[in-house]
Amino acid sequence: MKILVIEDNTDIAANIVDFFEDKGHIVDYAADGITGLHFAVTQDFDVIVLDLMLPGMDGLDVCKKLRKDADKNTPVLMLTARDSLEQKLQGFEYGADDYMVKPFALQELEARVTVLSNRRSNSAQKILIVDDLEFDTNTLIVKRAGKELEMNPTGLKLLKRLMEASPWVVPRHELELKVWGEEMPDSDSLRVHIHGLRATIDKPFGKSLIHTRHGIGYRIADLDEVS
Repeated sequence: MKILVIEDNTDIAANIVDFFEDKGHIVDYAADGITGLHFAVTQDFDVIVLDLMLPGMDGLDVCKKLRKDADKNTPVLMLTARDSLEQKLQGFEYGADDYMVKPFALQELEARVTVLSNRRSNSAQKILIVDDLEFDTNTLIVKRAGKELEMNPTGLKLLKRLMEASPWVVPRHELELKVWGEEMPDSDSLRVHIHGLRATIDKPFGKSLIHTRHGIGYRIADLDEVS
């Protein structure tokens, strides 16, 4: 595995780095959030071990920018000195995949990192399919009835979340959070982008797959199959 450790406590960082390198893994290290984010964005890692309290930029902001701005899905295991439910929930909201409280056993850290790495490997070749609509999340190629469709970045984000949840409804707030993060747009922006998505996904074809649940959200589904 190739692992990035972002931790400002030099003793903890050295223990983690030495432990994983002795196991034959490749480990990069950053002592602050800004440097860590730069490594995480510019390189590919199997897992990132990320401390919550960091100089320059804290772990929550690193995770948020990694997910929302850089659109990187590298698994993140977050470390914290405090076992706070509120912090854990906030970490998961910002995109963390797992959480460990200090102090911890290196063997447990290894087990959790291995699980996250395997989970990413198993989903590496991921093609989402709803009826005759296909979305290759690696190449970002979208096809319907075998025809490749032109998609903008916002449309791709919306489509990915809707197809992942299919046939269930995705609430408006969740879609807005996925695309714009905490910087929420005006109330019409999501509706406008869904309209554009329909023009690409549904209008040229004989069956509508995008459906509105008024006052709740949207879903992508073949209603002939789920009704």
